[in-house]
Amino acid sequence: MTTQTNVTRTIERGDLTGDYVIDPNHSRFGFVARHAMVTKVRGQFNQFEGTLHLDGNDPSASYGELTIEVASIDTRNQDRDAHIRSNDFLALDQYPQIHFKTTRIEGEGDQFNVIGDLSVRGVTRPVALDVNVIGSTIDPWGNTRVGFEGATSINRKDWGVNWNAVLEAGGVLVSEKVTLEFEIAAIKK
Repeated sequence: MTTQTNVTRTIERGDLTGDYVIDPNHSRFGFVARHAMVTKVRGQFNQFEGTLHLDGNDPSASYGELTIEVASIDTRNQDRDAHIRSNDFLALDQYPQIHFKTTRIEGEGDQFNVIGDLSVRGVTRPVALDVNVIGSTIDPWGNTRVGFEGATSINRKDWGVNWNAVLEAGGVLVSEKVTLEFEIAAIKK
C-alpha cells in the first residue's frame, strides 16, 4: 500500500538537474489563429510525448524534444479538425507528427528564450519560445515536478501551410500568424 502526504515542497534549483518526461495529463500544447478577420479559433493537440534534460546550475546546458500527433488536433469542431488534418493544412497522411528539438537556451532566473527547430509538414525552421518557469516541487507521491509555460508567434506559410480563402468583404478566412502556446508539467525520471 502506498501512502501519500498532502504536502508539497519547493526544491532548490540545483536539485532539479536530471532527466524528465512531459506529463501528458497535466500539460497542454495549443494554438490560436484569427478566423474571418473578426474572431479567434483556439485548438490543442491531445496526444504528445516529450523529454527534457534540465541542468539546474547551468540552464543553458538543458535541452528537450517533443513529438505531437497531428491526428489528435482538437478545435472543438470535427469538420474544422478534419480540414486542418487535410493536405490544405497539416497533411496528416504524409506528415503524421510535428517535432520540436531545442538547439539553445538563453536567460536566467525564471525567464528563458528557448530556441529550437520546429518541423511541420516536412519543413524544419528555427523558432524562439518565451518560456517562464512556473515552479518546482516534490508532489504528494514523491515525484520531482517542474512546470513551464510559454508562447511564440509564427507565420504558418513558413512551414508550407498556405491554404486560405478570400472573404467577400476583404481579408482572408485564416490568419497567417498563429500563436503557439504551451503549459508543461514534467516529472523527473
